[in-house]
Amino acid sequence: MRSVSNHQTGFPHQLGHISNHAATIAEVLKAAGYATLCAGKWHLAPTNDISAAGPFDQWPLGRGFDRFYGFLEGETDQFHPQLVVDNHHIDPPGTPADGYHLSEDLVDQLLQMINDSKGVRPDRPFFAYLPFGATHAPHQAPESYLAKYRGRYDEGWDVTRQRWYERQLELGVTSSDTQLAPRNPGVEAWEDLPNNHQKFACRLQEAFAAFLDHTDDQVGRFIDGLRKMGQLENTILVFLADNGASQEGGPFGVMHEMKFFNGVFDSPDDLIDRIDEIGGPHSHTNYPWGWAQCGNTPFKWYKQNTHEGGVHVPMILHWPVGVGPEQNGTLRRQFVNVSDVAPTIYELLGLTAPETHNGLEQLPVTGRSFAPILNAPDLPATNRLQYFEQFGSRALIAEDNGTWWKAVTRHIKGQSFDEDRWELYNLSADQSECTDLAEVEPTKLEELVDLWWEEAEIHGVLPLDDRTIELFGSRLDDHSPHPTHRKYRYRPPMSPIPAQAAPSPSGRSWNMTARLRSESPDEGVLYATGNENSGMTVFIQDSHLVVDYNAFDEHTIVESDVPIPEGENVLLVKIERTSRTSGRVELAVNDLVCGSVELPFMMRMISSIGASVGYDHGSAVSARYDAPYEFTGELHEVVIELGARTSAETQTAAKAEMSRQ
Repeated sequence: MRSVSNHQTGFPHQLGHISNHAATIAEVLKAAGYATLCAGKWHLAPTNDISAAGPFDQWPLGRGFDRFYGFLEGETDQFHPQLVVDNHHIDPPGTPADGYHLSEDLVDQLLQMINDSKGVRPDRPFFAYLPFGATHAPHQAPESYLAKYRGRYDEGWDVTRQRWYERQLELGVTSSDTQLAPRNPGVEAWEDLPNNHQKFACRLQEAFAAFLDHTDDQVGRFIDGLRKMGQLENTILVFLADNGASQEGGPFGVMHEMKFFNGVFDSPDDLIDRIDEIGGPHSHTNYPWGWAQCGNTPFKWYKQNTHEGGVHVPMILHWPVGVGPEQNGTLRRQFVNVSDVAPTIYELLGLTAPETHNGLEQLPVTGRSFAPILNAPDLPATNRLQYFEQFGSRALIAEDNGTWWKAVTRHIKGQSFDEDRWELYNLSADQSECTDLAEVEPTKLEELVDLWWEEAEIHGVLPLDDRTIELFGSRLDDHSPHPTHRKYRYRPPMSPIPAQAAPSPSGRSWNMTARLRSESPDEGVLYATGNENSGMTVFIQDSHLVVDYNAFDEHTIVESDVPIPEGENVLLVKIERTSRTSGRVELAVNDLVCGSVELPFMMRMISSIGASVGYDHGSAVSARYDAPYEFTGELHEVVIELGARTSAETQTAAKAEMSRQ
């Protein structure tokens, strides 16, 4: 696999899912008799496959897990998540008003699964996987955690990064000769920022910190739960991050990512009056580059890059029964890659990776077990050669006579791969990649670059491909939920439709037709897409047809000027795009045009949240009702007909999807 896991290119290394020739650790352990349990983020199934229609072979239960509770996409709202249990979609069990937060729910659910399994089958070991949505955007946390961090970062990212760097040296988590990398290009000196920019950036960082702190408490609750069950001492806990801090917030940070991807670039001055919403249910934020580099202290660059800021993350292992007490709290500086985790677990459990699984020959396991260094901290690293590649950026780390070298290039999208400039670092003396030795050691650089190409050939990395947003417009499989004629017919009741499987009305003309039977008191939502931050909803209220077009909390509402008759009715909503940024909504009841309104701003990307038929799933798109506001009459069907899109409009919609990965 390469790139974002659910991208599809048609090449063997990017099928949108884990190859069936590579059994997951859950599949291996399940075959060995383990209960396999997962709660959290999946993001390992093709985007077209995650609706209630499936197919389900790449969902968690199709890849080795007995139970699953979580979400299938790259991110989700922490207060109104798009949840799945096993192989079906559900509504969240609570709301923000109830004190609901997804991270707490995930821990509760996973502990319940473990307790159920051990209660009935105490002899059966378990494998539990807990991939939080945290701290991926949106950064959302309970109010008490947000309040805890008010004013904590007023000193700015330059002072904070220096302080964190000194703390790392004090703790010994970075070697004493490690330098603090300079600010990344595009990161301004804190003191040069206007006052409102500083306030906005601080509040975004406070939300991230609150989110992280809250997650840390949930990890603690999970560990306490294992302890209460008597399972902690003999459970191997492996805790790690998946990449460096995110660069998707841009130079200023964003209050609402969908607004950003609609080409509406609010400045911090425009948003300063709304900063108290940051981190709560009414925001979808990500922090700016300056705070992201702070999170990557002492390194440079970010997630998506193959420099240390993108790939160097901490890992903690805890196993009281298997790791001697004299090792408690000790550090390991040996190089370890994420691909080394599974073979380590197999060795500790006395298992070997299967040569065949489900009748398919298996690929060789590429990682190296680091089990030997757990009780012998002075042993050398077992993995001494590792390639990296992401969106065309590449790197190779290799050990040579005790010195660890790294060749790395930061690819610019659209530029020829032959034009990429390779850098060379001696990681043994320069962990933060501050001194480029490419001109001093050209022979070593050439050796490592050649070795990268050899590794890429061996492990199926090629062909190189720097496409990102373009891949979201592709329909490469035979079971796409998107008909070529762009006409969707839904008959309720239906589960929520994920964004990737729902009609995509963004930035185009489209029609919605609802056939229903209604009596005078009947009311409720006929069709809704999006959430309270942005979306569109069609509903009946006080016997009138209503459309609320919510463009980032700017509501354009039109209501039919005639009541809906009792009995059978056909209701039509026509949305016409009249210019690049504006549009028009027209209503008709039984072919009688009975209302229209101009849309001053027609969103190119309505929302990353999907659609619901007969109710409003998640947070309410309109302030005129409380979700789910189910339709009380008899809704026979809803038909969505989409107009054609230009290639530029398709690219815009895909760009918004890319932001969620």
